[in-house]
Amino acid sequence: MLDDITLREVFHFRVSTLGAISVITITLLALIVLLSVLIVYTPLRNILPGYSASLRQQLIQESARVDSLQTSLTLQRQYLDVIKQLTAGDIQSDSVQSLDSLERVERAQILELRNEATEAFMAQYEQKERDRLLLFDNTQNRQVQQLIRPVHGVVAQHANVEHHQYAMTISVAKTENVLSVLRGTVIYIEQALDNTYTVLIDHTQYTSIYRGLRASMKTVGAHVEAGEAIGQVTPQHDMGFELWHEDRPVNPEEVIAW
Repeated sequence: MLDDITLREVFHFRVSTLGAISVITITLLALIVLLSVLIVYTPLRNILPGYSASLRQQLIQESARVDSLQTSLTLQRQYLDVIKQLTAGDIQSDSVQSLDSLERVERAQILELRNEATEAFMAQYEQKERDRLLLFDNTQNRQVQQLIRPVHGVVAQHANVEHHQYAMTISVAKTENVLSVLRGTVIYIEQALDNTYTVLIDHTQYTSIYRGLRASMKTVGAHVEAGEAIGQVTPQHDMGFELWHEDRPVNPEEVIAW
């Protein structure tokens, strides 16, 4: 490097082939290490292909775990309320049986002497278990049918029949089999442009619709039993589910345990 005015040498350095390769190699390694640190320890990793799907699957699993913890917490709080009433003398200790029966569908009556709080406690959980097991026909009170949960997953979007939102959306953490909710006959199968399937099953008085299936195991006209697998759904495609009774939509969450 020379001075423009005096033309004197200001600075000089020698560059060899080996030196140039070494400088370039060290620079590239430093950039790779810096980029790796940024990806591992910063939110930049969320923009990488494939990582968002893994994160979504993790969120679904954590959501299911939170739902389970909330249910357990509610039971514990109700249990503590009963214990407080026992210690306060509001309930006689000999009127209370084992609370382990709360975990069973058919359980013995726990309290013989009930006040307002314990009455509400019993009514809440007994009604919840009845709703999970039975679907009552509003037009004929004598008819009772059991419905099977179509797939194990988390409800991503709830149905709202009053606002014409007939389908509920279900997300799964892994590939799951889709089950027929009742005995019936497959009357319609359609494959969409995204390679997912829509399956309609006629259950005489009821019709169930399954959307977003990654694979269909049945053909039109096939007879299926309640709980029989009719297809599969993957974490990449949420499943839509509708239930109709004689051309009237039914909210699936009101008649099926989730």
